[in-house]
Amino acid sequence: MRKTTLSQAIGMVTIGLVANTHAQIEEVVVTATKRAENAQDIPVAVEAITEESLEQFGISNFTDYLVHLPGVTAGGSGPGQNTVYIRGVASTTPNLTTAGVAGLAPNVALYLDEQPLSQPGRNLDVYAADMSRVEVLSGPQGTLFGASSQAGLMRLITNKPDPTDQYGKLKLGVASTSGGDASNNVEVMYNLPVSDGVTVRAVLYRDDQGGYIDNVASTIDLSESGRFRSAGTVRANGVPVSAGREGFQAGQDLSNVNFLQADNADFVEEDFNGVVYEGARVSALFDLAENWELLVGFGTQTIEADGVFSADPELDDYEIASFTDNHLDDSFDNYNWTLTGEFADLEMVYTGAYTSRNTDQTVDYTDYLFVGQYLPYYLCDYSVVYPGAAGPAGTCQAPNLLVDVTSETTVQTHEFRISTDQTASIRATAGLFYSDLELKERNDFDYANSVHIDGGLGFVDNYAFDTGYRSDTGAFPPGVIFRNDVLRTDEQYGIFGEITFDLSETLSAIVGARYYDVSVDMEGSANSSFCNRALFFTQDMQAYGTDISDLYNGDGEFTDRKDCSGNQTTYTLDTVDANTPAYVVAALNAPDEAHTSGTIFKATLNWRPMDDALYYVTFSEGFRPGLLNRPGGSTNGQGFSVPFALDTDEVKNYEFGWKTEWLDRTVRFNGSLFFVDISRLQTTIFDPSITNLFFADNAANAEVLGLEGDLVWAPLNLEGLMVNASFSMLDTEITEVLTPTDDVNKGDSLAFAPELQVTLSARYEWPVFENFTAHVMPHASYSDTVYTDIIDINRLELDAWMLLGLTAGVSADEWTLEGYIDNLTDEQAEISGNFNFDRARINYARPRTIGVRMSYSF
Repeated sequence: MRKTTLSQAIGMVTIGLVANTHAQIEEVVVTATKRAENAQDIPVAVEAITEESLEQFGISNFTDYLVHLPGVTAGGSGPGQNTVYIRGVASTTPNLTTAGVAGLAPNVALYLDEQPLSQPGRNLDVYAADMSRVEVLSGPQGTLFGASSQAGLMRLITNKPDPTDQYGKLKLGVASTSGGDASNNVEVMYNLPVSDGVTVRAVLYRDDQGGYIDNVASTIDLSESGRFRSAGTVRANGVPVSAGREGFQAGQDLSNVNFLQADNADFVEEDFNGVVYEGARVSALFDLAENWELLVGFGTQTIEADGVFSADPELDDYEIASFTDNHLDDSFDNYNWTLTGEFADLEMVYTGAYTSRNTDQTVDYTDYLFVGQYLPYYLCDYSVVYPGAAGPAGTCQAPNLLVDVTSETTVQTHEFRISTDQTASIRATAGLFYSDLELKERNDFDYANSVHIDGGLGFVDNYAFDTGYRSDTGAFPPGVIFRNDVLRTDEQYGIFGEITFDLSETLSAIVGARYYDVSVDMEGSANSSFCNRALFFTQDMQAYGTDISDLYNGDGEFTDRKDCSGNQTTYTLDTVDANTPAYVVAALNAPDEAHTSGTIFKATLNWRPMDDALYYVTFSEGFRPGLLNRPGGSTNGQGFSVPFALDTDEVKNYEFGWKTEWLDRTVRFNGSLFFVDISRLQTTIFDPSITNLFFADNAANAEVLGLEGDLVWAPLNLEGLMVNASFSMLDTEITEVLTPTDDVNKGDSLAFAPELQVTLSARYEWPVFENFTAHVMPHASYSDTVYTDIIDINRLELDAWMLLGLTAGVSADEWTLEGYIDNLTDEQAEISGNFNFDRARINYARPRTIGVRMSYSF
């Protein structure tokens, strides 16, 4: 049987794992340069969690990765709802109720093997079953990996079919969480060479993770609405309410208003945030001909989660008051294929993938009342929100608020690349790339008790605008007073290449470039029930809201819907005169898409004075696509208008790095010193003084100065001991504010950018009895204080934290049995959070968890 390129790579990894049986430093093979190479041989800042480490730490999902990777952070709201950041290049995290329609493109790319899977606001949370490693490439990787690798790249590398043998593996685990429900997991893998030319590998898994957040009893009413809040009121994050954000009815006498309470008694539950990961993956390797092989794969996964994964720090530990039956059903199917071969002296690779993802989610939206100036309009009698001389009087209904989110995403990607002879003094990799993302998202904002206002008249039926895309032609369900119904497409073309020149036996230079062309389009509507009040109207007046299809169709026409009389005017550029509203003139000139094109560059000088040392300096650039704004053209009355299209933000990275091994490969120390210059940093803003919709802007310029490193030590005089340590140090600063509002402050740090992160572990293995090996591994992770946003009113400080853990067990040839304790001291580690609606919502690490896991190879 011939040894193909892929099977040889599998052999390299296998040799590395066998070599680590004793206390030796493992050689880690990575594909950071789109070729399988020893991580010590490439001038790229890459950190890899190997398959062995994944098993030793029990890493299974997105949250687990973060704790063990200094320099990597994330914002988000739970499984399937996270955005990853590298080196502190972060501004804000999309609100999950508008992630599709208003979410920025990620600036850290997520790859599964060869395929990019980055999505706005909702990165795929791929369960780490049968993974070979997790690679993190820090700094811009855009020349080889494209748009969303502006700040770095995370790659999940699966184990491939192995034609050398037939084998399998079973993993089982159970765990108990302090104050929470029990957890259990099972995973089974099987590798089967079917014939000389065909090998199949499959894995099945299920992980049932018990909840630990309690939903506690509470009541609330609309007297706490932002509509009634006075200027000067200090929010929980210490930022006072400005005069421009004062409530429309601040200071009015509300004594004649009957505020009905929302009561969450029906939803009170302990440990209500349980989640189940369930899925399968199968791949087949076909040996087609001499030096040609085809790898095809299919994966499917479902996440079912209940409750919420954030808590209210004003309540007792791990408690929240939610007024909705929160639920998430997030599933995807992934098809992928890679054809690899050689022609003459060229290695050729064509790789493609198609992913279909469906998300259905119900989200509690009650917190919106704290900032929603217009919310009482939909839940209070007209005499309350538009009072006469006698003052407000009447009834405000109970604010039982939720959002039903339905999204369908399809992504196809294609890449063709060639590499020349890698032993030549001049060698190159070049390729073509194409991707097409289509996202259909509908958000129904359900204010159930709106049907009772004005003596039960409520609102007449509301319909989506009929000028373009709409997922449903029927009336909104009763109680749904606002709907985002949007089709978003992101299309990207790329031409890329890198050339390496050997200048001498020890010195080489790398130059790279990528031409990119990215278009983001949007159609649909953001439609409210304004001018649908049954007290005054008998039919939907199709007024206000945002007709996105009309705004961004580029036809030179625009219908002004800010009229409840039904006499809405359609303008053209030829009909504009001095009396035409300024926002109409702007809308007539709105683009039909957010289009970005250009070229980014990379240059590296690489010096290897000896076999065990490599030093490099790098200049690299990164970019991120723009975006269309739903409320484009909205103004705050002080001269600021929401931009129609968001410009790309750009990153320039200057880096000095080193990779060294000492004392006969018993010590490895790698690191890098870097400076990042960020221009036109994109951010998402929710500022009701401008518009009641989330929008994006190029808010600021910023800088990042950082130092990162990792150390591995295998003491010669203590066989079986392996010590690992890594760290990240960041100094981030907003150097210039571009948005002409008071939302961003010069001198503030960037979001999710801790000044210090450290991880440390020590694993000791020793023989006990015949053919048995025992092990023990204490480990620790530390993160400094961070802020969750660069937007002042949404900025929340998260405390520093330290997580300790301990693993101990015994293994033989075929099996391993071990016990572990994660979060040994039961630390309330504030991993992420937000202050979007003037209330702190913090995502904590799982409390102390004690468990047992077993694996059996057959």
